[in-house]
Parts: sequence; C-alpha cells; structure tokens
Amino acid sequence: MPGSAKAMAACTVGGLVVATAYTVALGSSGWLWFAWVVLALVTVGVVAARPS
Repeated sequence: MPGSAKAMAACTVGGLVVATAYTVALGSSGWLWFAWVVLALVTVGVVAARPS
C-alpha cells in the first residue's frame, strides 16, 4: 500500500475513533457520521485505484 493510501486509512480510522467518542460524549450527529462514511468510501477508492 503506498504512503498516501496508508495516510488515508489512518485518517479514516482516526475519524472513526473521533466520531465514536463524540457520539458517546455528546450524542449522535448525522453529519459527522455522513462525513465519516464519505471519507471511508474515498479511502476504499484510493486503495482500489492504486497500481498493483
């Protein structure tokens, strides 16, 4: 996995941790989860598009 894909994966996992912590502490935010899903889909796209 190239460096940019690793960085995106790390940001996606970090975003999941932040979204979960926010939800536990302050309640659910639909926009926060929507943003995380978009980030996850972009990460999957970057990983899938990488040259083999």
